[in-house]
Amino acid sequence: DEIEALSSIYGEDWCVIDEDEKIYCIKINDCLDQPKWTLCLQVILPPGYPTVEPPIYQLNAPWLRGQDYMELANSLEEIYLQNLGESILYLWVEKIREVLIEKAQSSDPEPDIKKTSEEVEVDDFLLDYQPIQEDPIKMLNYVTSESQEVDEELPSVYHGNPITDRRSTFQAHLAPVVTPSQVKRVLEKLYENKKIASATHNIYAYRIYCEDKQAFLQDCEDDGETAAGGRLLHLMQILNVHNVLVVVSRWYGGILLGPDRFKHINNCARNVLVE
Repeated sequence: DEIEALSSIYGEDWCVIDEDEKIYCIKINDCLDQPKWTLCLQVILPPGYPTVEPPIYQLNAPWLRGQDYMELANSLEEIYLQNLGESILYLWVEKIREVLIEKAQSSDPEPDIKKTSEEVEVDDFLLDYQPIQEDPIKMLNYVTSESQEVDEELPSVYHGNPITDRRSTFQAHLAPVVTPSQVKRVLEKLYENKKIASATHNIYAYRIYCEDKQAFLQDCEDDGETAAGGRLLHLMQILNVHNVLVVVSRWYGGILLGPDRFKHINNCARNVLVE
């Protein structure tokens, strides 16, 4: 009932990421005709919500860092504690909106436009990552030369079953990787395939767990499909996979698919990961 109500209240700003896993995302802004402050709240509703478990949440905005993040997170947790056992998503969304309106009305400078890419306005789902704006191979050349990786064995590459919808075809490719240089080598190997190289988009994301730093090295690439790399990386985070590169190729068939294209990209990726 709560999800139906929220979907009705927020319309297009409410996005179902995965119905089965109860993963949702909502785009929230400062209510101005031309919003300056925008944030995406993504939530996972665990089986015990709302009676015994809080939502698992993530706050995504290029400008949200440090003290701003901590204050907002504390506010949301305080709302949860004040309303134990009750549905709280609406309260959370309106609290975030209140904070954004305060920012819009205060003397805070506007978000840095250079960091606010087209993806923020069009999509809803930016994670805390720096999208690769340049040629991905050149960027990875830079990363690997900086880290002085030794020449490593080319990992095996697995290809998932293609999905075709309205003449567009999607296919995922997967390789186990443990260093950025392996990511680079796998991408080079894939692009040697003329069919893959000719794809309209080759979206990819990778996550590598660094034991010594107890942290993840991760990045993603849209390759012209706005925010698709961020969605793919987010799926990998939700599934808690690591030491893997996933590439999804899309061959455009001339018919616009709208939001369905993101569903196909994620389904391809999920299927190859499961396999």
